[in-house]
Amino acid sequence: MATALFYTEGIRAVGMSRIIGEVGCGKNLLYGHFPSKTDLVAAYLDRFREWRDRAETAALREAGDDPADRLVALVEEIAGRLRRPDFRGCPFRNLLTEFPGGDDQPERMAREYLEQTRELVGRLARETGVADAEGLADRVWLIIDGLYASGFRERAADIAPEMVREAIAAAR
Repeated sequence: MATALFYTEGIRAVGMSRIIGEVGCGKNLLYGHFPSKTDLVAAYLDRFREWRDRAETAALREAGDDPADRLVALVEEIAGRLRRPDFRGCPFRNLLTEFPGGDDQPERMAREYLEQTRELVGRLARETGVADAEGLADRVWLIIDGLYASGFRERAADIAPEMVREAIAAAR
């Protein structure tokens, strides 16, 4: 329940008393598992990261061995999430928007996740063998960021994979 509340309403907007009320558990039970809201937010990010890692791994596996196909598959997987009616953006980006410059565990987890994902994009770009792999990685990362920021979800989801293909072709 906390996961859904944090994702749909934002972390700042949802207090511990709201979670206790929605879940229907006692305060002692919640605080026994999560001594602070920071601990609960960290668990929320862990859960989302596990889900993202599984989805990402599946998309890359299904794409096969071609690094260009794998880059496109990564963006297609993200684009597919935009089509979901419950899509509210990336929890990691959302958290960093709510807490810019914060240095608690959740903020560090969010920055680490984004850095590791950016490194994956860079590795896949290098594996394509293009001359300007870092430029390609920058373009793909900008497309990914644009997907999360787009107010035109359906259109963005439709064109993003083709934009990656075009960026790869232009880098060759």
